[in-house]
Formats: sequence, structure tokens, C-alpha cells
Amino acid sequence: MINIVLPVDFSDATDRLIDGAVKFAKETKGKICLIHVAPADIGFAIGDMGFQYFPEVEQNEIKDELLRLNVIEQRIIAQDVDCEHLLKQGVAGDIILEYAKSKNADYIVMGSHGRSGIYDVFVGSLTKELTRRSTIPVLVIPMH
Repeated sequence: MINIVLPVDFSDATDRLIDGAVKFAKETKGKICLIHVAPADIGFAIGDMGFQYFPEVEQNEIKDELLRLNVIEQRIIAQDVDCEHLLKQGVAGDIILEYAKSKNADYIVMGSHGRSGIYDVFVGSLTKELTRRSTIPVLVIPMH
């Protein structure tokens, strides 16, 4: 079975990205390995007292993101595509590449913004980074 790593960020383009990845998974009889990378600094705030950490903010945000991943996973499974998910905190590019290697991924599916002709804006900085660094093929799906 082909393993397809699908990073999601819950942006407006996420639904279109999922639709494209599901179509690709059906065509290749693949399994989608869904991943969301949360920032490592979710519970931190800057105020008069300097940096402060609020663990309850971080916990609530992580719970919300896990619920959203579960919904996406169920949506994919309902379309007869195998799926699993993972949420990690840290540097997105590094974690996605580590996850793809751990899953023996055949593809990483990313989206492009298509907002202008400038490469960084068109493709997106994370997509650009992964296409440069990854030894695994990166399928870029236009989001426009």
C-alpha cells in the first residue's frame, strides 16, 4: 500500500487539499497519514511581566486541534480511504519530514496558494522548504 503524508494547518484551503489528497489516494490505492504540527509556543504570551506560560491555553488548543484531526480522519475514512492521524508540536518542516520517513511515505501532499507569480507566495514557504529538503516526492496541489 502507498503511504501518503498529508500535513494540514486548518486554513481555508484545507478542505480543497483533503479533496485532492483523497482523489490521489483512491487513484493509487493509498493510505493517508494525516499530520498537524502545532507551534511549540502555543501557551506563551508576552505581557508587562515578560514571557508567561499558560498551560491551560496550550491544553485547550491541543484538544481542539485533536478534535479537528479526528473529524478530518473520519471524513477521509467515510470516502473509503484508509487514514490515521498524528498531532505533534515543534518545527513543521522537520516534524513532517521525520513523520514521512517513519511512515515510509511514498508521497507528501502539499497545497499551493496561487495568489501571485512570486514563488514563495505561490507555493508557500513550508511547501517550498519540503520540496527542497525532502527525498520523498512532494505532490503540490493548486488551491485556486
